[in-house]
Parts: sequence; structure tokens; C-alpha cells
Amino acid sequence: MVSLETPICDFGAPAIDFELPGVDGKLWTLDQCRGDKGLLVMFICNHCPYVKAIRDRLVRDTRELMQHGVSSVAVMANDPTDYPEDSFENMKKVAEQADFPFPYLLDETQAVAKAYGAVCTPDFFGYNADLQLQYRGRLDASRKEPAAADSRRDLFEAMLAVARTGHGPAEQIPSMGCSIKWKTEAA
Repeated sequence: MVSLETPICDFGAPAIDFELPGVDGKLWTLDQCRGDKGLLVMFICNHCPYVKAIRDRLVRDTRELMQHGVSSVAVMANDPTDYPEDSFENMKKVAEQADFPFPYLLDETQAVAKAYGAVCTPDFFGYNADLQLQYRGRLDASRKEPAAADSRRDLFEAMLAVARTGHGPAEQIPSMGCSIKWKTEAA
């Protein structure tokens, strides 16, 4: 397992449109996912210990952000060939067990993850109401184990600021996680 950190935020970069199947049986687009005050695009998966460590907090924070006009969407781009835990069927199970309050989408071709420049799971892209990037940081101090219960809620606080002002914080701590499991190219 390779651990990676996300690059610094490219403030103002536009969100990239997509059309991906969700575990709910619907096809989802960027426009269908956005909220009035912003959108959080998250690249996650089922097997990654970094994602497992924050899953409950992620559900809590995305639920609360909805009350402030920020919607969320999760995209799973890993190649499940070597990681069967990341299969579409298992995505459905995880979404149901964790009671995800956001669409959980499969990026089977990995084109969306590549277009966004996603590097790890979790990788967070926080956009304002104009779908301009304002946050590319961590959820909180959690790594492979959950952080202390009173840890600062970096992503939540940042996206709350985005909802209120349209701008994310200048200082952001990168997210850390497992590398995205890219498909090997045919020779």
C-alpha cells in the first residue's frame, strides 16, 4: 500500500463535469450533485484504512454541510481487479451500511479521477456555488486510525466558510491516503 498526500489547492479551478452510475441505480452528473452553496467531490473507496478510519465522520460532516447548502458526492475509481472489496456490489453494501447521505458513484474507466487529478483515497475537492475549487485538504487529523473526538474538523470548517463567503481557507493541510489503484495499461 502506497500512502500519498494531495497537492495544494488550485484555487478557482473549475469542477469537471461527469456522468457516472451510482449505487442507487441512477446516472449522476455534476449539475445533479451540486448544492446551492457548494459541492464536495470526494474520491473514496471501500478497502482503504484511511477511508475506513473517517467513514463515520464523513457521514456526519456531509449531513451537516447539507444544512448549509453544500452537497456532496463520492466517487470510487479504484480498479477492483486486485481489490475485490472495491467492487460495485460491495460499494452498494458499504453505502447502505454506512447510510451515505450522498451519491456513491463508480468511475470504472477512471477518466473522472484522472480529469480531477485525484491521487489518493480520500481525496477531497471542495467547490463554491460557482463550482470553483476552494478546498483540497484533509477531513481532520485522522490517518489510519480516527483522530481524537475533539480534533479540529478541517474539511467541515473549510466548507462552512465556502458556503458563507465563497472562499476556502488560505492554509490547508493535505489529505493523506492510499494511492488510487490505477488500471494497468495493455501493452
